[in-house]
Amino acid sequence: MEIERKWKVFVTRKLPQKALDWLSEKCELEVNPENRILKKEEIIEGVKGKDGLLCLLTDKIDAEIIDSVDLKMIANYAVGFDNVDIKAATQRKIPVSNTPGVLTDATAELAWALLFSVARRAVEGDKFCRADKFRGWDPMLMLGVDLKGKTLGVVGAGRIGTAFALKSRGFEMNVIYTKRSENEILEKELGAKRVEMDELLKSSDFISIHLPLNSKTRHIIGEWELKLMRPTSILINTSRGPVVDEKALVKALKEEWIRGAGLDVYENEPVIEPGLLDLDNVVLLPHLGSATEETRTKMAMMAAENLITGLEGEVPLNCVNAEVFKR
Repeated sequence: MEIERKWKVFVTRKLPQKALDWLSEKCELEVNPENRILKKEEIIEGVKGKDGLLCLLTDKIDAEIIDSVDLKMIANYAVGFDNVDIKAATQRKIPVSNTPGVLTDATAELAWALLFSVARRAVEGDKFCRADKFRGWDPMLMLGVDLKGKTLGVVGAGRIGTAFALKSRGFEMNVIYTKRSENEILEKELGAKRVEMDELLKSSDFISIHLPLNSKTRHIIGEWELKLMRPTSILINTSRGPVVDEKALVKALKEEWIRGAGLDVYENEPVIEPGLLDLDNVVLLPHLGSATEETRTKMAMMAAENLITGLEGEVPLNCVNAEVFKR
């Protein structure tokens, strides 16, 4: 009786167990046992003799890694895939997949958590209480800003940006957005208006960024854009760190060009611009956008299923370079 071949797969970091158990039934699985980002040399060593790679957004899978091994499939455990050299993978006819859709609501919800935290100074208040400074109700203590009736600017109205904007309905906010084409859902459901970037920056009380990282979006928010914003406005970024020039943002927050900011991602992640750490008008989170038990498990299963589908020679549901399958 012919024994079914088991693919050899390397996973760069421990994932939710459900996905690892599922993969173990179909593959000879090797998982990095250490809870840290692997160095390039360690990734190359890990994928030697392997058919598939399941990597994270923190893993830089560049041309050197891709050219040094004989992979048949790369599954990225993230929506974004700027950490993988897609051109190099395509040249080697290696399919690459991502995990879109499944983390949309979790990330949109976290953007709102940041917005609330900055607008109502929740983190400052927590620190204040823990430092034993609370002496009772004070009519002028830590005044924040209302959300109801304010203008919400959404930079990038794709899946996550749309979900984020739709959650504003309970606050009766005026929604404007940037996108290459009209977002019919937002316009129908919210009466939202598509505007140019400059107008959005000048008109919004709250601005939330939901863009992929590429050559056009890197530092799309810099000193010039921050100066266009209102002194009372709040900036939220849950997309990719490099879309914001962090040095310019530190200057804007220190000199109060804007009221505050909430960040879940960083330009040189995991390194955070030192100036940000010293400021009270910014809330900093450790990249928690998709960090719910349900979402991370769904992401892991999607990545695992993409991986096996690609190894079996079929086009994964979320393949970002499906042209490699064309004969």
